[in-house]
Amino acid sequence: MPTTLIRGATVIDGTGSPATASDVLLADGKIAMTAERGQLRDADRVVDADGLVLAPGFLDAHSHADNAPFLTGIDAAKLSQGVTTEVIGNCGFSPAPCPPGRRAEIERLCGRLFPDLPYDWSTVDELYGTSDARGYPTNVRPLAGHHVIRAAVLGTADRRPTADELTQMKAELSAALDAGAAGLSSGLIYPPGMYADADELATLAGVLPPGSVYASHLRNEGGRLLDGVSEAIEVARRAGCRLQVSHLKAAGRSAWGSVKQALRLMDEAWAEGIRVHHDVYPYEANSTLLSACLPPWFHADGHAATMERLRDPEVLRRAEHDIAADDGSWENWVAGSGWDRVLVASAGNADVEGRTLAELAEQRRQHPFRVLTDLLVASELTAWMSVFAMSATDVTDALLHPRALIGSDGAPPGGGGKPHPRGFGTFTRVLARYVREFGLLSWEEAIAKMTSRTASAFGLPGRGVIVAGAAADVVLFDPTTVADRATFTAPTLISAGIELVVVNGRIAFESGEVTGLRAGRRLRRANLGETPCNE
Repeated sequence: MPTTLIRGATVIDGTGSPATASDVLLADGKIAMTAERGQLRDADRVVDADGLVLAPGFLDAHSHADNAPFLTGIDAAKLSQGVTTEVIGNCGFSPAPCPPGRRAEIERLCGRLFPDLPYDWSTVDELYGTSDARGYPTNVRPLAGHHVIRAAVLGTADRRPTADELTQMKAELSAALDAGAAGLSSGLIYPPGMYADADELATLAGVLPPGSVYASHLRNEGGRLLDGVSEAIEVARRAGCRLQVSHLKAAGRSAWGSVKQALRLMDEAWAEGIRVHHDVYPYEANSTLLSACLPPWFHADGHAATMERLRDPEVLRRAEHDIAADDGSWENWVAGSGWDRVLVASAGNADVEGRTLAELAEQRRQHPFRVLTDLLVASELTAWMSVFAMSATDVTDALLHPRALIGSDGAPPGGGGKPHPRGFGTFTRVLARYVREFGLLSWEEAIAKMTSRTASAFGLPGRGVIVAGAAADVVLFDPTTVADRATFTAPTLISAGIELVVVNGRIAFESGEVTGLRAGRRLRRANLGETPCNE
């Protein structure tokens, strides 16, 4: 592997320590040496970095790019903003296990999220082997998804597992962990995970070995946010594991202002000894499946049953009533934000993408609920939405907390439409807005949130720092121009100011383009070095 010398950069090492003027030598996939500026001279390639910042490659604490190895080309979304490692398998969704007897059901379930996967595997180990053979654009740290573990054993039924079924679910999770999964994720607003109670989740999380993570998309991020946080903390307390609260937010006007209370609950858990972090993206809109607008009961018993309900006038009248009545028992996106703040992100129809349900209803002279259900039928439940549901104050409170990590929560690559711009802009937006424009974070603090702290939270020694012996994952950027360019109408514009991205010592992004290399690896503790990461 050729050696690369990055000379004359301002080095921000990821630990939160002050920046230094240094030269950094990359060799054999590692950071071979750092020295004072001008001290290192020889390498196969020398990069003049005067006026630029060199940082560890960013770690995306919350990604859905599980399908990236299966794309024909290299997706530029993460590399173009400096990301070199992604935690995948989030919100309860991962493409395995997929036993033959449940394959069709699991393909339907995961097909709502991941486009065009072959599902020619049965076990997590087989999935990882297939992905490894195809190669990764970035490093990945996979979690095991609760939805698929549950569906592999009892399908999409709305009921508690029997004792025998719970034993089988524990065995599936153990097999995933043996294959290299870093922990368990749940997505408690989606079926079938929404049917699990805290006992089921704590029992499964109890299988996790020391240092593993339970990452939870909370049961409610709106008016009952504090209940959702409390449940996640209780699961981690009972299981004795780390907790990652996924994409912390207060969604819906009635919930605005409650992020500070949620953070207090997590601070109290930390003081108790529960190692809890949260991730956040710097936008006031979230994005998820359009079907999440429907009440929980509507999703029972899987894809076919849900599609049948969408064609039943009596059932639709009940659902429309429940959305309008908003009894507070479920996360009601429409009641919380309004039809005019629900934007269709992707639906397989360019004429509706990038427009709100209220706009489409006016154009079609229909009630917005009818537009919603028509889109779900036409897309067979695969449509996505972006909802302008959060307040700027809550987003800032979540992001500035000392244990906040940065996670894009971007949609899986290759899905088309007009996805949320966070997929292409999260990390550069933090740097442009919260550091350079608002002055709320120093460069050192922001980069620590994106690097060493994420590596520490997910058990990745040797990543997220610039120190001799660490992995040669680095990003070189211009601090005067780095910025997100992606918008809700042009969501795949690459960021400005990212000059060079190196993954495991190989140049993966340069001069505004991916190089075509699949330089990433699937990371598990056994094949990582021992370089420590800061908390």
